[in-house]
Amino acid sequence: MGFFVGRGRKARRCYGFDEIALVPGEITINPNEVDITWELKEKKYEIPIIAAAMDGVVDTKFAITMGKLGGLAVLNLEGIQTRYEEPSEIFEEIARTSAENVTQLLQEIYQEEIKEYLISKRIEEIKSEGTPAIVSSIPQRAEKFGFIAQEAGADIFVIQSTVTTVRHYSMEYKVLNFEKFCKNVNIPVIVGNCVTYKQALALMETGIDALLVGIGPGAACTTRGVLGIGVPQVTATVDCSAAREIYFKKTNRYVAIITDGGMSSGGDICKAFACGADAVMVGSAFAKAKEAPGRGYHWGMATPHANLPRGTRIFVGTTGSLEQILYGPADIDDGSQNLIGALKTSMGNVGARNIREMQLTEIIVAPEIKTEGKIFQKVQRVGMGK
Repeated sequence: MGFFVGRGRKARRCYGFDEIALVPGEITINPNEVDITWELKEKKYEIPIIAAAMDGVVDTKFAITMGKLGGLAVLNLEGIQTRYEEPSEIFEEIARTSAENVTQLLQEIYQEEIKEYLISKRIEEIKSEGTPAIVSSIPQRAEKFGFIAQEAGADIFVIQSTVTTVRHYSMEYKVLNFEKFCKNVNIPVIVGNCVTYKQALALMETGIDALLVGIGPGAACTTRGVLGIGVPQVTATVDCSAAREIYFKKTNRYVAIITDGGMSSGGDICKAFACGADAVMVGSAFAKAKEAPGRGYHWGMATPHANLPRGTRIFVGTTGSLEQILYGPADIDDGSQNLIGALKTSMGNVGARNIREMQLTEIIVAPEIKTEGKIFQKVQRVGMGK
């Protein structure tokens, strides 16, 4: 299946969130009575939304707040939090720097060595408030940092790179054996990122507990522009979810699918679940929260050419508290607040009692769904934020 893009060369048509819509159900349910919990390695979590491992989004205070609100927040073990004893001083320095000079400053900031004692310290700070500690690293540091994190009491370990495969070759550094790593740690392991059926299945077979889906869809991620690599999130989520179902039938072991990036509104998040996600990972919406450490600061983009580690992107501006972004009430009309309310209402309207039923929602291709008949919205800028 596909279209010819030239002589002898076919390309498959893939879809993003703006090109589809969800069909209302034959029954409807009171949104207050739907179940949005999800499970990871037999542990249940209240809300299926995770804050991305970005330095401008998650510090220990943000992780604690997110945990108390029922969600999860991933702390980047290769960022500012583990390089500096007082990260707030670094954010203040960034704030004083002009936009023209910020990329150079960031390059200098990330030259500081990662301090292993700070890994344990940050995890202990989060755990001291009775909230779950979720931390991440790239594959090259996962073996070392994973065991430090486990010893410090981390609840979940995330291994994340731009493109993650089981078969990775390098003469420069030791390649991580995912199967061996998963057998040797006692906490759930989330791995990403991936966008294809075959690779999703291969990663699941190594023993991981959840898979991050998405290459380059984030609001500030430049992978698609710089490297030309990526698959639109609707197709990527559907394909990886199909791998999950096949793997579950073969092994009776369920591996959660986490759609990572590309969701700027509650509607996008609802569509991700309809495509098969068990949870979603969001960055840009939380970067604007009052609790985000990088709110309102100037940052450069973390591209492969900027010599900055993954997770260093930060946005400008503040739009409400973390609680308001998750639970409302919304004071802007672009769908970036009250995400939980949006999910519950959508599930009620499609007749889904839980996330698994939401994954069975009928989907239609509807590229004009957001603009059809919206002349007054365009003129008055209703539904587009302020």
